[in-house]
Amino acid sequence: MDGELRRSMRAPRIVSVNTSLFELFKIGIGPSSSHTVGPMRAALRFVQSLDTQGRLADAARVRVDLYGSLALTGHGHGTDRAILLGLMGEAPDTVNPAVIEAELAAVRNTGTLYLLDREAIPFNEAEHLLFHRNQMYPDAAIPTHPNGMRFSAFDATGGLIAQETFYSVGGGFILSASEFEAQRDSSAPSTRTVPYPFHDAAELLSTASAHGLTIAQLLLANEVALLSELSITRPAPLDEAASSPEERVKNSIFAIWRTMQQCTERGLATEGILPGGLNVRRRAPRLARRLETEGSRDPLAPMDWVTVYAMAVNEENAAGGRVVTAPTNGAAGVIPAIAHYYMRFIDGADEAGIVRYFLTAAAIGILYKENASISGAEVGCQGEVGVACSMAAGGLVAALNGTNDQVEHAAEIAMEHNLGMTCDPIGGLVQIPCIERNGMGAVKAINAARMAMHETLGHKLSLDQVIATMYQTGLDMQSRYKETSLAGLALNIIEC
Repeated sequence: MDGELRRSMRAPRIVSVNTSLFELFKIGIGPSSSHTVGPMRAALRFVQSLDTQGRLADAARVRVDLYGSLALTGHGHGTDRAILLGLMGEAPDTVNPAVIEAELAAVRNTGTLYLLDREAIPFNEAEHLLFHRNQMYPDAAIPTHPNGMRFSAFDATGGLIAQETFYSVGGGFILSASEFEAQRDSSAPSTRTVPYPFHDAAELLSTASAHGLTIAQLLLANEVALLSELSITRPAPLDEAASSPEERVKNSIFAIWRTMQQCTERGLATEGILPGGLNVRRRAPRLARRLETEGSRDPLAPMDWVTVYAMAVNEENAAGGRVVTAPTNGAAGVIPAIAHYYMRFIDGADEAGIVRYFLTAAAIGILYKENASISGAEVGCQGEVGVACSMAAGGLVAALNGTNDQVEHAAEIAMEHNLGMTCDPIGGLVQIPCIERNGMGAVKAINAARMAMHETLGHKLSLDQVIATMYQTGLDMQSRYKETSLAGLALNIIEC
């Protein structure tokens, strides 16, 4: 293995401010937010840029180069498929999963790809989609992010007409090379204005206290202020006639929740073997049937249901189905599992509690996104399932009408006990250990919420300290344990 892949990541932290709930919770497809959703968005953005510049018709050939984790686990994560779909004009939130196979087969069988579904070019994956497995970054000597990709377009004479480098930085977020450099500057001002900005958990708590707000109320006000941001894609509100900005935000949250419910329902109903070659059988339907018949006699049945809900979502994700990034696809089962738990097993649960849950979970996710990372390729699975667990724990406290301090404590407990978790998917597939790990993360979130709400004398560690520790732990982790499938379970258990 190349020495560059052995060393720990030391790239400077990306800085952004005033992230929206609807950027953390995005509707897309599986199996990976950073390896599927991000690359599809990058490919689409590249060809749209060509079109805007009036150069799309000049493109006679396109080449895509993938580096780092995208190269090492891209096939298992569906990166190749995502790139083709994006070049054809498909977007993660609107593509129909039912037609994906036919669209890809047409390209592969004919050797022709239609850019934005209208400009035909020859496309041979072996020649035009290159996986650089021995190179971590697009520019080998410059540490950036291990999810780098470069798009190049050439005219009929072979001349380069456009080139752009993108980074998929976790959770489906993408940055161009210039955006990446700008956001590494911690002094760069935000282009967004919200009434209650916060940069860390301490500031979040102090700002909320100073204005007599819960964390959910504070974030709701910020989301209302961000309604005019054209760069933020929100799901259509279930109630198009919502009269106030607050109601519009809440109804878009309900649309996210409904998409999660639909994903869970499909996961509970669909039997069979997951794609990819590991021959992993879907277990959620069988486990759900057993709970329906035997669960009433088991006092721990609610916890079993939490596990089943999380597994159902992540089995759908592994199959390439419609999911909500929360905050990543690999961790997409934790947030909906706890929402289902709240609605089904908590007396007095209501839609207002669901709104508090999602708003508060998002506030916690924003802290991780802006102060650390939610990329498994950068910090391991502690940045995916660990962050989802922390978000869900704090969100559950808010749904149960806990205090802001209890929210912070629950989020801290949840991450404290996910520190150091590696990302070592077998075969580069989001299946083992990812599916079960979501169930474990969801159960741990409930435990963290209960511990925090039962504590009355405060706690030693702050959420900010734990977030900083998580990020540093991720930097210290060897790259082969960070979504490269070069170590851990991926290396030692080749066949399951």
